Amino acid sequence: MAPMGVRLSPLGVAVFCLLGVGVIYHLYSGVISNRFAFVRLRRTVDLRELLALSVEAAVQGGREVKSVRLGNVLEEKSKGKTKEGRDEFLTMGDLQSHKKMFNLIRNYFPEVTVISEEHDNSQDKTAVWSRDIPDEIVEKVKEGREVPAKSVTVWIDPLDATQEYTENLVQYVTTMVCVAVDGKPVIGVIHKPFTGFTAWGIVYEGSNVRPRLSYSINPPKVIVSRSHSGAVRSYVEEAFGSNTSIIEAGGAGYKVLSLLELPPDESDPAAQADVYIHITAIKKWDICAGAALLAALGGQMTTLKGDLIDYRGTPRNDEGLVASVGVDHRALLDRLRPN
Repeated sequence: MAPMGVRLSPLGVAVFCLLGVGVIYHLYSGVISNRFAFVRLRRTVDLRELLALSVEAAVQGGREVKSVRLGNVLEEKSKGKTKEGRDEFLTMGDLQSHKKMFNLIRNYFPEVTVISEEHDNSQDKTAVWSRDIPDEIVEKVKEGREVPAKSVTVWIDPLDATQEYTENLVQYVTTMVCVAVDGKPVIGVIHKPFTGFTAWGIVYEGSNVRPRLSYSINPPKVIVSRSHSGAVRSYVEEAFGSNTSIIEAGGAGYKVLSLLELPPDESDPAAQADVYIHITAIKKWDICAGAALLAALGGQMTTLKGDLIDYRGTPRNDEGLVASVGVDHRALLDRLRPN
């Protein structure tokens, strides 16, 4: 009730309310503006930051892989059959690494599409990143590069070479992250959990690894999958001759690294290959990181027909692959004939 003798004018009340709204708007408009500015900013993502996060994700996933293997708590089971009828194994190493890697990337770059070999999308806010960019990356990638967030697809392989992992052949095991922009692989990270070595590359910018000084294609040393070496052996010998040296190995990440010059304590001279060939279907999370790493070094990964692989949409590549660096890739393709 108003004091005696004072009458409240409806117009006065309305003016007072409008003034109050104006004051509140003035106080909070900066905060609101900043929030909308953040939303506008996140329509693009910085590739240098995404590279640093990809390295961190591969390393953190690798810790999970190593911990499960050393603790001998694999809890392995088959999650189905491959197109060739082989069991596809799933272990706690796969799952724990996936949760760490997937959530780490989604927590910091929620706008981009993330595709992983595993499918547990439960949130984990404990997956954290310092946002520091390692000096090694800053030295080679001088500036950031913004790209539309909607153009980015991140492919994760939380544990490459699961079959070998169950057999304790850990030299073949890697964790991998690839960033594709409009279907083209531009960032590749391959981490070896049991040695701690991480290879990375970003197209048009640089890499922490390099090609070897020399390669041969007459004949080449060809690295192939150990799980079905018989079929690819005859394919390779038909193309390059019966004296061709064929190296059997597990893991697509390991095979790509076999084409490169690695630090002395990471290098296995017996596994140094000139070409990586795969003749059956393979998933894109297995090969995207290797494709980006090779592209950053001037190499190529194509189908057996010589087509570039689009890293969008369906996760499977049914056209086989040929990967090389430091040689005439077209000359290799001319020697090969698709099945």
